[in-house]
Amino acid sequence: MSSIPKFPPALLHGALTGAATGLLFGFDTAVIAGSTALLTQQFHLSQHALGFTVSIALWGTVLGSLLAGKLAQQFGGRFSLRLLAVLYLVSALGCALSPSWGWLLFSRFIGGLGIGGSSVVGPVYVAELAPARWRGRMVGMFQVNIVLGVLLAYFSNYCLERTHLPFALWRWQLGVAFVPAAVLLLLLIRIPESPRWLVTRGRDAEALESLNLLAIPSANTELTDIRRSFAEEQEQHRTPLFTRALLRPLLLAIALGALNQLSGINAILYYLNDLFAAAGYSRLSASSLSVTVGVMNLVATIGAISIIDRVGRRPLLLIGSVGTALSLSLIAWTFYSKEHIGALVWLLAAYMIFFDISQGAVIWVYISEIFPNATRARGQSVGTTTHWIMNALIAGAFPVLAIRGIWVPFAAFSSMMAIQLIVVWLFLPETRGLTLEQVTNLFHRKPQASGEM
Repeated sequence: MSSIPKFPPALLHGALTGAATGLLFGFDTAVIAGSTALLTQQFHLSQHALGFTVSIALWGTVLGSLLAGKLAQQFGGRFSLRLLAVLYLVSALGCALSPSWGWLLFSRFIGGLGIGGSSVVGPVYVAELAPARWRGRMVGMFQVNIVLGVLLAYFSNYCLERTHLPFALWRWQLGVAFVPAAVLLLLLIRIPESPRWLVTRGRDAEALESLNLLAIPSANTELTDIRRSFAEEQEQHRTPLFTRALLRPLLLAIALGALNQLSGINAILYYLNDLFAAAGYSRLSASSLSVTVGVMNLVATIGAISIIDRVGRRPLLLIGSVGTALSLSLIAWTFYSKEHIGALVWLLAAYMIFFDISQGAVIWVYISEIFPNATRARGQSVGTTTHWIMNALIAGAFPVLAIRGIWVPFAAFSSMMAIQLIVVWLFLPETRGLTLEQVTNLFHRKPQASGEM
């Protein structure tokens, strides 16, 4: 027990609450899975309209992720997180009380703004509070909370399926997000402000108070380091991103962001209940099986975070590419042949495990490592924006592709993972154990196929 670190209450409260925004992120992202069939019936949606209903939140996410950085820079992480929690509240209430399809779309778009903002502000806020020794694991809790939120969304849908409530079931399923959003908003009331942001606004005295509140050792020395770092960043910010020297990391960031979604991960999460329904399961059984897949997703994510620094980025991506390609091809065959349909839940669980130990664990770490210090934040923004745009496009296209047969999108996803295997094998060097400066030097060399392990 003595080895367990004792964090100051303010630090623990701020870091855990900031990471908990990921739970709302995951919950709001996945909760639609239980409502797609009901919304189709309620509003007489075509497959195109259903795809748009799901993807509209993701277009909000694209905008939210683009705007959140400037918002946090101007008003600070604490204010920004509170505003995002309000957006979650408004979205949940708007969905629950929607009098029309148009109002539902608007409410989901507002929720998407919150999700996109959380994906940027939450990890940055936690990173700025956390001690260097524990920063990786504290920021990693954001990803764990996203997956936990997905699981809670599936579990919430399952529980609501088993109850007899007034009004339409989909109103409860989408509106229940109000509860965790309200709890989060209450927790955000007393979180500390980031001392680093306070320095950027010239409020050094308040920054020192915040450092003391967080019980940072040698607070005056830390304040001096923050000032120096900010001055250096102001100078480095003038460094252009789109140059020939950064072409390779830029292309890899775009490729990884796109392939992350071309694996089909979020399309599966959004339409998971529909997949089980297409396999012949009842709505209640589909909700129950979704919870099973969500549990596997959470367990695999926790395991992946613990091994990424020991196994390495490249081996995990190679293993995951092969595993997801095989799992997706078997899922496609199951739907095409209508044979061994009972194995679907285990094939989906296997897919989740291979995804979580590879793309799920590696993508954001790898993209954050491959850019020089002066362009790291902007380079990661390129990868993030690519990720969300592809997410929105695929979520909208999935039900349309499925008209030709539910196996069609899975076959396409499998082929994309085969392409990812080639990209990783030929172009991605290993970065495990290297300093960020060594990684920068690595990307100024010509790529080697398999020798950069």
